[in-house]
Amino acid sequence: MANLELYDLPGCPFCAKVRDKLDELGLDYERHEVPSSHAERTEVEAVSGQTGVPVLVDEDHGVEGMPESDDIVAYLEETYGGGAA
Repeated sequence: MANLELYDLPGCPFCAKVRDKLDELGLDYERHEVPSSHAERTEVEAVSGQTGVPVLVDEDHGVEGMPESDDIVAYLEETYGGGAA
């Protein structure tokens, strides 16, 4: 089972794109809802070095804080989807 964590914000279309891919692939993940104010996003900043969301953590594959929804979706597809070896 994958050990995935997603930092996201309700109403964020980029976060929804990542959640949809996680659901499509049937992956379980721990969701961390971040505050709407960038100044209060200390938890996601500690993980990724920035305050934007979404951010994915995949400890099983050494991913400590991947930002950018397109990159995350491509990574999930390659690692857990049809692109997986």
